[in-house]
Amino acid sequence: MYIRKILIAVVLLGLIALGIFSYYIHNSIFSSNTSFETEREVVYVPTGADFQTVMDSVATLIEDEQSFRLVAEKKGYASNVRPGRYFLKKGMNNNELVNALRAGNAPVKVVFNNQERLEDLAGRIADQIEADSISLLEAFRDSSFLKQSEFNERTALGMYIPNQYEFYWNTSAEEFRSRMQKEYERFWNESRLEKADKIGLSPREVMTLASIVQKETAKVDERPKVAGVYMNRYKNGWKLDADPTVIYAIKEKTGNFDTIIKRVLYKDLELDSPYNTYKYQQLPPGPIFMPDISSIDAVLNYEDHEYFYFVADVENFGYHKFAKTLAQHNRNKQEYIRWINKQGIRR
Repeated sequence: MYIRKILIAVVLLGLIALGIFSYYIHNSIFSSNTSFETEREVVYVPTGADFQTVMDSVATLIEDEQSFRLVAEKKGYASNVRPGRYFLKKGMNNNELVNALRAGNAPVKVVFNNQERLEDLAGRIADQIEADSISLLEAFRDSSFLKQSEFNERTALGMYIPNQYEFYWNTSAEEFRSRMQKEYERFWNESRLEKADKIGLSPREVMTLASIVQKETAKVDERPKVAGVYMNRYKNGWKLDADPTVIYAIKEKTGNFDTIIKRVLYKDLELDSPYNTYKYQQLPPGPIFMPDISSIDAVLNYEDHEYFYFVADVENFGYHKFAKTLAQHNRNKQEYIRWINKQGIRR
């Protein structure tokens, strides 16, 4: 009888211990283990990271590190960490947390526009994906790639069509560049290629002229008209006489692209640079800015008119006054000069 009681007690203790263990296991797997109050948090797992790196990343986001580690090991995640960008939702249990980190690599929306140089573009993209600005710039300037894709360092900016794209966060610099080359080829479809051929420009030349149009006017509805002025000059063998190209030439010569130049002086027009369209008749050797799609299409669908001149309209800011003759343009120009002098703008 005494031995029987001992056996019953041992069994009961075993059942209690099993219950406690089962309860712990159940809680470890299925009970909430997040410590943040927001609806979700983002975790970035860099390329080459090990499980300890993940643990360091989630340490402030979970309540019980030991139970998370246990589940991660049991599910094989600890030995199979995958780089990427992951969302952890408030109230997730360890099972859900591990599943999210194992298979939920979330894409990012990569957006860029208004970049003046490849350096600027590299910095903008580095803020949005894992690749750093140095590796991106090296990829953009890679001589083998540029030769294969028929670009050079002066025209390369034109390969990156500004828009919103979807990438995985752990995209490498070379992968980003490759994707953008495909997007460029997709952008230059049969219709756009036919339009470029019809107006006598190559896609590279369209991008260069579009960059000037982009710099001349921020008004999308005015861009076809401005493009029409430049096409009139171009088709008639005139120099483009575009102030933004002179400003770019000044920045390139000084190496200071952060300089803000609001006024082009007569002495600037003598600057010896292939970007100075007051001095040289041909198009600049490459874009002076990253043109929007609206500017590119403005060149391809430029407005057919008889204007050869334009100057800022001081009565309708952001827009311009257009002229067919030099005499008319000079009258408009004097009005602008009086206004700019009144504002005290010297440079």
